[in-house]
Amino acid sequence: MVLTRKALLGVSAAAAMAATAVVMAPAAGGTATAVGAPVAGSPLPRAGSPADASSGGGSPAGASPADASPAVGGIAPEADVSHHGHVSLRDGGLGIWLRSENSGPSDLPGVTVRLRVSVPPADRQELPGACLRADPRTVLCRTGPLRADGSQQRRLALHLQLRGRPDEVVVRIDTAWNGGATDRNTKNSEHEVLAPATGDPYVF
Repeated sequence: MVLTRKALLGVSAAAAMAATAVVMAPAAGGTATAVGAPVAGSPLPRAGSPADASSGGGSPAGASPADASPAVGGIAPEADVSHHGHVSLRDGGLGIWLRSENSGPSDLPGVTVRLRVSVPPADRQELPGACLRADPRTVLCRTGPLRADGSQQRRLALHLQLRGRPDEVVVRIDTAWNGGATDRNTKNSEHEVLAPATGDPYVF
């Protein structure tokens, strides 16, 4: 059974990320890797606001101001970002598989995906450079640029070892940052998924 509903998330993010697609291997007892050259450990802005993860300026890490779609007449560009995938919980290990894309009309210099879990992960987690832990229950990951035609699908595979062996976990997914664009359709980018500890995939 999958429970998916629109989640209105108002938590401030901790770092802006924009660069390349990420593929992560399980953290428990192993080493996670990322494809590309990520920059981590920087503060993130609120969703829809400009940020500079490296110097506090107006662009995400790895992107110059020219990379973003410019506002015309003071009006922010528009984009339709979607996040879809599935989650799976087994023996305290939570797997999250995610695909992000943009249906436009504006290109995006990058997107930061926020993943929040109802059960906090264990203190020691091996995260790749393109992801960071914003707080005990939140992980932020950057996707890299997303073209408006949907041709760039950024994929993420993440494994978190949770504290204990919970019978179920709720995973909340949303966009923490999108380069300052207006996204009028959040139904395809904000999700809340209940995953019982069956090892089965629960789709969102």
